[in-house]
This record gives sequence, C-alpha cells and structure tokens, in this order.
Amino acid sequence: MSGAGALPPGLNLGGVTVEPPRDPSHGDIAINAALVLAKQARAKPRDLAAALAERLGGLDDVAAVEVAGPGFINLRLDDSFWRGQLAEILRAGTAYGDSDMGGSAAVNVEFVSANPTGPLHIGHGRGAVVGDVLASLLEKAGYKVTREYYVNDAGAQIEALARSVYFRYQQALGRESGAMPEGLYPGDYLVSVGQKLAERDGDKWLSASEPDWLDACANVGRDAMMGLIRRDLADLGIRHDVIFSESTLHERGQTEEILDDLKMRGLVYEGVLEPPKGKSSEDWEARPQMLFKATEFGDDVDRPLKKSEGEWTYFAADIAYHRDKFERGFNTMIDVWGADHGGYVKRMTAAVRAVSDGKAELDVKLCQLVNLLKDGVPVKMSKRAGDFVTLREVIDEVGRDVVRFMMLTRRNDAPLDFDFAKATEQSRDNPVFYVQYAHARGHSALRHAAAALPGADLGATAVAGSDLDRLTEPDELALIRTLSHWPHVVESAALSHEPHRLTYYLHDVAAAFHGLWNRGTNDVSLRFIVAEDAPLSLARLALVQGVLTVIASGLAIIGVEPVEELR
Repeated sequence: MSGAGALPPGLNLGGVTVEPPRDPSHGDIAINAALVLAKQARAKPRDLAAALAERLGGLDDVAAVEVAGPGFINLRLDDSFWRGQLAEILRAGTAYGDSDMGGSAAVNVEFVSANPTGPLHIGHGRGAVVGDVLASLLEKAGYKVTREYYVNDAGAQIEALARSVYFRYQQALGRESGAMPEGLYPGDYLVSVGQKLAERDGDKWLSASEPDWLDACANVGRDAMMGLIRRDLADLGIRHDVIFSESTLHERGQTEEILDDLKMRGLVYEGVLEPPKGKSSEDWEARPQMLFKATEFGDDVDRPLKKSEGEWTYFAADIAYHRDKFERGFNTMIDVWGADHGGYVKRMTAAVRAVSDGKAELDVKLCQLVNLLKDGVPVKMSKRAGDFVTLREVIDEVGRDVVRFMMLTRRNDAPLDFDFAKATEQSRDNPVFYVQYAHARGHSALRHAAAALPGADLGATAVAGSDLDRLTEPDELALIRTLSHWPHVVESAALSHEPHRLTYYLHDVAAAFHGLWNRGTNDVSLRFIVAEDAPLSLARLALVQGVLTVIASGLAIIGVEPVEELR
C-alpha cells in the first residue's frame, strides 16, 4: 500500500458490505472491507482496518470511526447527516427505496399454480401472497418481473376431475344417486358445474363414448375451476402476466424435444432405480425406465422421464416447462411451492442447470402449512370444499389486507398460525393493526396540526424545508435512522428473495413511532405539536410525514391499503 488507507488496484470488492450493524450500539454503519480484502492486499486485517479508518474519519458527516474485533470498521455519522436523510425521504415520497440494483434483468416468478381441480385453500393463499409480494419487491429493486401461473391440465388429476364432473352431471339429470367413487373430488363445488353442463347439453353425454365425455367434462371442469381460482386471486389483489398450460407443452411436442436434446447430450439412459428410502427390495418391483442423469447436476439420484408403461412423468413436463422459461429469456426463475413439494426441489434445480448449460438459476421457495385458529382453537373444515378451508372463506372473514399482511409475518419456510380473533383485534399483538395504527396516528397528528397551525403548509415537500436542526431528541434521531434503512431493506430482501423482511421492518418503524408518540403523552414538550413553537412543530411534523411515507411505500409492495383512520 502507498499512503494511509490506500489499496492496490484490481481488488475483488464483491464480498465487501456496508450496512447497518445488527447491534445499534456498534454505530450507524459496519464495514467488513479489511477482513475481505486483507489477503488480496497482503496486509493484516487489523492493520488494514486501522489505515482505512484513518481515511474514513476524515470524510464529511463521519462523527466517529472505530476498529472492532478482528478488523470490522464501525462508523457513526453526524446528526446533520440523518436530518438530511429525512429531507431526502420527503422529497422522494413513496418512491423512496426504489433501486436500480436489478438493472432491468428479467425474472420469472411462478406462484400459486394450483391444480385446476377445486377452489384454492388457505395454503395456496400463503403461496399466492409470498409470490406476489416477492414480485413487487423485485420490481421495486429494479428487476423486470413476469408473474406466471402454470396450469397442470394434463395427467391423472384432470381425468379424476373429468370423472367427478361427469358424476355431478349424471346427478343433475337424475341418473346417479349412489356414493361418489373413491379417488374423485367429493366437494360440493362441482355440483353447479354438473348442473350447468346438463342445462347446456342435456343428456348428450350419457350416450357418448368415454373418451368423448371425458374430454368434454375435463374442459368444462378445468375452465370452471380456473374461473373460480382467478376470482379468488383477484379478490386477494393478485394478477398474473402469463397463464401457461401444461397441455400446450405436449401439443407443441416440447416434451419430446427436451428428451431428444437430453439424449443428444448423453444425459438420458435406460436404467433401473434403487428402492426408495424406507422400502425394502422385496417390496420394490425394479423396472427398466428412461432416466435423466440428475446426479451429474447435484441431485441425489437419477430421475425417470417416462413411466414403465411409456407415459411421461410429471418431471419430464416440468423440465420442458422450465426450458421454455429459459428460452423466453429468464436466467433467474423463482418457483413458489407448497411444503409437500420439498422432495422435488433438487431434481428441478438439477434440471434447470442441465437445460440451460448452467446459465439459469432456479430458486424454490417452499411455503409451510397455515394453521387456522379461532381463539386458539383449530378451525373446522369447510363444508363446501369437503376437506379443507378455502381461501375465499378466509378473505370473507377478515378481508384482503389482513390476509396479505399476516401471510408475511413468518418466513415462508416456517409454519404460520393464523388466528382469526388475533388478526382482527385492535391491539399491539396484531401486527396488521399495529402498523396501520401508526399510519393512522400520523394522519391524526397532521389533522390536529392543521387546526393548531392555520395556514401552514403541512405537505411532505413543504415540511422537508423546515428547520430540521430542531430535531435533537435521541428517539427522534433513532427513528430517522430506522426510516433511512428502508432502501437497504428493499435491496437485501430482494437479493435474498425474502419478502417477510418487509413486515418485520414495518413493525420496527411502527414500534419506534408509537414509542415517540407515547413519550409525548407523558411529556407535553415532546409532542409533535407544540403550539407556542411553530418551527419545532413543523420539524416534528416532517418526521411524521417521513413515517407516513415509508409505511406507505412498504405497504404498497405488500399490497395493503394504508389507512388514515381506524374505525
């Protein structure tokens, strides 16, 4: 190194992070540069950190710098810097936190993708919210996102749907009075489908051949269920840019194409699988199958592409589908699946590596179960659906905004308890209410200020120009720091594909704001409106506007309407 803090050229800075420390007592910014670059710079981490700290200490807005541990650099910034950040928040409005980090790179987020065999259940609702909010988060971070739904409209489940519709059709015509055969879909939601088919076509299908009525009933059932699914998603505030049908893969011959491609590359062979875990060789009938060399791409075992009877496996169609995504320009694919698909992750990530020659990346987000409760007691099953609680029932019970927010109060891979009573009560134990209450309180302060300061412009842009140097209370400055972290929260949550970080952060903002409000309740000098000191009031109202701006920005990504009054 030449000169204090100078670094040799050409260093790889990819591992350097500049971010708020987990422990606020360590300062405002933590930098790991010395630890990451020491080996490349041929210097001891502590020595390099000391040299860098000397340089950083001379920068504007840096109040103090400290070398900690093996070579971390902790910075404390001047209070004036944070006040400047508040002004920046107010000037940017809800666009605060917008990032160009993604560089408009194309990302495909596939979510929901429930089989079109019945209404959505609450587990589908969790995946729907996770996928939709993740897509909005990535858009906020500068990516070009396509929201996609994959319709599994081929295979055994569609045949079961067709037979279920035909059973209800016969019932509607008075030709079927026995119990529904095992293996079909018993929910009442198909009763109206059978009735409408009978009204439209009369007894036409009673005398038709089985292939003909199966095809007709499959089409009617699929269309009816997709209509039901789309209505439920629309009421949850969710849209998809692309609805992709599995049947089109087979119609276009894309499944055969993928097989030919894998064969040409030597990635397919005729083989016999070992018994699955938990099965003895005596209970397992070994059959020759066409296998994909998944183990060459990180999977535990090779996987069949065709069943021994010659039918395509679901895996074969899924490979063709993900190659189609890659050919549409998506090098980053995110699939949001239910927890019951956990065993499918390795084979699909391996398949994506194979069909893209390692150019594409698949990230699978598994959503764990939602446990529905009312006052701590499990909610009974839906009568209409037969064996699960529908998403529609939950939306009707608590509303769209509550469902969307509550689904993000845990990581997607952790089970979620959804208690109807807690989700609707007005208390700090309800995270939706707690954040909305902070937003409503802020608007209440502005309404009171309009009466106390007649003629004053209380808009965000106007108060940004007030004397923000009047903000000197430690809690006020701490709240500004929290608000200023919003761009970092957006980028870090987008990089990790973790939308739940948004609700955690908004809860922290709300907690800091409620704490400040409560201090003013006990000490009138700390209130947001000090009638005899208009400049101080305007500065504190700037802080209120900052809170409103950031909460509204966060709720916009989550798809929740920020309220101005709670009733």
